[in-house]
Amino acid sequence: MNRVTLFRTTPRIVMGPGALNQLAEEVRQLKGKKVLFVTDKGVVEAGLLKPAREALEKAQIDYAIFDDVEPDPRYEIVAGCVEMIGHEKADLLIGFGGGSPIDIAKASAIMATNEGSVANYFGIDLVPNRGLPTIIVPTTAGTGSEVTPIVILSDEGEKLKKGIVTPYLFPSVALLDPELTLGLPPDITAATGMDALIHAIEAYTSVNATGMTDSLAFRAMTLLYHNIRTAYANGTNLEARSAMMEGSLLAGMAFANAGVTAVHAFAYPIGAEFHIPHGIANTLMLPHVMRFNLLGNLSKFAEISEAFDLPVEDLDDLGAAEMSVEAIERLALDLRAPKHLSEFGIAEKDLPALAEGVMKVTRLLANNPRTMTLKDAEEIYKAAL
Repeated sequence: MNRVTLFRTTPRIVMGPGALNQLAEEVRQLKGKKVLFVTDKGVVEAGLLKPAREALEKAQIDYAIFDDVEPDPRYEIVAGCVEMIGHEKADLLIGFGGGSPIDIAKASAIMATNEGSVANYFGIDLVPNRGLPTIIVPTTAGTGSEVTPIVILSDEGEKLKKGIVTPYLFPSVALLDPELTLGLPPDITAATGMDALIHAIEAYTSVNATGMTDSLAFRAMTLLYHNIRTAYANGTNLEARSAMMEGSLLAGMAFANAGVTAVHAFAYPIGAEFHIPHGIANTLMLPHVMRFNLLGNLSKFAEISEAFDLPVEDLDDLGAAEMSVEAIERLALDLRAPKHLSEFGIAEKDLPALAEGVMKVTRLLANNPRTMTLKDAEEIYKAAL
């Protein structure tokens, strides 16, 4: 350790089967008088919100529901949520669902106390005032956003996903109940679980990794890699679901401090322009970006094979690192993940503009273990075509 580092995370984490039963008590501790659930219609229609609503009703806590969140939400959605906050006089937000409702809840909480458009705050440490308190209840084991100071929103005008980074985005409470994930369909289990695994891999290989983030990321890689197939194939396996949720949480804690790298930088342009779901976009790009990055930190990529318990005793770092990429490709195959950009209508003529989009994501490329050029970016997309 030859530098000063900073580690931050959500101050209160409640986790385990049945944790949702503590929701009303968490609201009371934050002195919430009027709660706004921020979610999407799919979560409501699936009945996932019902026990949370009943818990607040039993405790006689008033609430309202904003369910207009869309997948990969446009930043304009925040304005509608903030309007409801004002109309309902809400003083506490509960982000309930996958990454999209969570990010809209976090962004709306800060915009309730800060002026102007949320678009004014894309960047790092630009938010002047602390937001409303938030409780985050994830229904997927994927984003880790319950323990990050980041939100990602779509800018359709620029065909990019953009981030806001500020410590004011750390939730007040993360409440993780793996029972909420038991009904996730296999394809969503795979996409969100791979997203979490990628968070761990990127945090582990980031140039900003520390001993603390490495410990979290390594444990996350182990949990996620060894349980995602079971969660995918048998979604009612609570042990696997619990391990996935813990792995997602630890990966979130790791990348909130070490940062993610170029895999996400490649996923953002194709997600924004071609509407590829985030976890799938990341999964599709992962092996190609890993192969490019190996030389940037061979020992770290070799250690990924150790987290996966692969037989690397007789291999040098290069061989072990290459085995980690092969394991990822086999995992994606087992999860029936898409393999090619062309499956989403992306053609070779689209690659130069997409590569330029990658190079604009300087916040993430700064974390990457290998320096990348525009030509490199185009070649990596070409390999994934």
